[in-house]
Amino acid sequence: MSVEPLLSRDYDANPGLVHERLRSKYGTVAPVDLLGVPVWFVLGYEEVLRVLQNTGGIWSKHVDRWRAYVEGRIPADWPLLPVFQINNSAFQEGAAQRQLRAAWTKALAPFQDHANPQAQLLEKAIVRYADDLIGVLSEGGSAGWADLAAQYARPLPLMVANRLLGIGAARGEDVVMDIWRMIDAGPDAAAAFERLYAAMTELAAAKRERPGDDLTSYMIEAKPDFTLDELARELLMLPGLLDFTASLVCNVVVEVISNPAVRESLSVGAIDETVNRVALLNPPMANLTFRFPMTDVKLGDYTVAAGDPVMLSVAAAHADPRFAGAIDHHAIRSTRAHLAWSVGPHSCLGQRLATQITTIAVRRLFDRCAKIKLALPADQLPWRPSPFMRALRSLPVQYELAESRVPVPPGVDVPATQPAPAREAAGEPPASRSPLWSFLRGLRRGR
Repeated sequence: MSVEPLLSRDYDANPGLVHERLRSKYGTVAPVDLLGVPVWFVLGYEEVLRVLQNTGGIWSKHVDRWRAYVEGRIPADWPLLPVFQINNSAFQEGAAQRQLRAAWTKALAPFQDHANPQAQLLEKAIVRYADDLIGVLSEGGSAGWADLAAQYARPLPLMVANRLLGIGAARGEDVVMDIWRMIDAGPDAAAAFERLYAAMTELAAAKRERPGDDLTSYMIEAKPDFTLDELARELLMLPGLLDFTASLVCNVVVEVISNPAVRESLSVGAIDETVNRVALLNPPMANLTFRFPMTDVKLGDYTVAAGDPVMLSVAAAHADPRFAGAIDHHAIRSTRAHLAWSVGPHSCLGQRLATQITTIAVRRLFDRCAKIKLALPADQLPWRPSPFMRALRSLPVQYELAESRVPVPPGVDVPATQPAPAREAAGEPPASRSPLWSFLRGLRRGR
């Protein structure tokens, strides 16, 4: 069967139009070419949901179930191959996967249950990080131009990751920069991954010797038989969650700026609903990594052979007329039946954390800014080419701050792992050599 390339300029500009063309030609499942590899692309809501739920254990994410990979027919330099070779819980199945997810559930609980002191401290830290980043913008004046993707939405979740992992400030900022290099898949991405893996292995060893109140230590406590390699690979899952979160922040900001009714809803505390609406209408994780059927299975109008790669499109599923036709876009509350957080054995365990980061980021931005408007028409915003994410490459805005600085409230503890502006505001010496803050200030000066 001849197939057409999925990724193209048309797809980068407007994937929805590509989805509809494929849907009209093939139905709910379409054969496509993904960077030279034939893949079944699932566009139907019911079909995506059925595969995700995996009733009967038909579907696997383990790369060894991929027939072409096992037979050596996938080129060693295929750009996406490293994604499928990480071999952590995102690609495991059965008892091994359940044990790893149980460790994640237990380790994340102190940070996602607001009744826990750790979650309360984390919330305060996220607010402080958001204010710090806005503070960097204000160093150039109370009004101006900013790229909210590079200067706000992307660094914020990664700063939260440093705190969660228990990484020291100096090393943590190096990790932040390498996470960006890896996610952006630039020329130094491979070297960045090696440094990240080494950093996570070193962190795992240090926390095994001297545990603390952090996610890494809680992971070890939840599963004491972790090898350093296993734990390092698990910790490397955070960049994916955080890149998702950064993209969600950007997409929510665009929705708030572009939709006066949504902007008004922020003032009445409906920000959680706005986040859910954006996850439904513009999910950052547009397509999911492959599933492989362990037996021949009927899907849409085709029989998918055992071991064929199947790519599930969340964005296309949400636009499926059978699902989208029942959505009331004028309703106060939008449906929670969407698939942005996945469902089934591989559903997102960090949903609460990602939602919390997003809601705080958006709330602080619009609380601190008297005016924000897009510097480009919404339909001209630049998107990052990606087979998985629907993420803005940049989010240029013109802003006017409502206040020029955020004082540190009396009695508030500012840990050493806080970023530079917060520490300076608390009376600590400036971190003049901080790579992250030098980078962010360089963006401000270069605009």
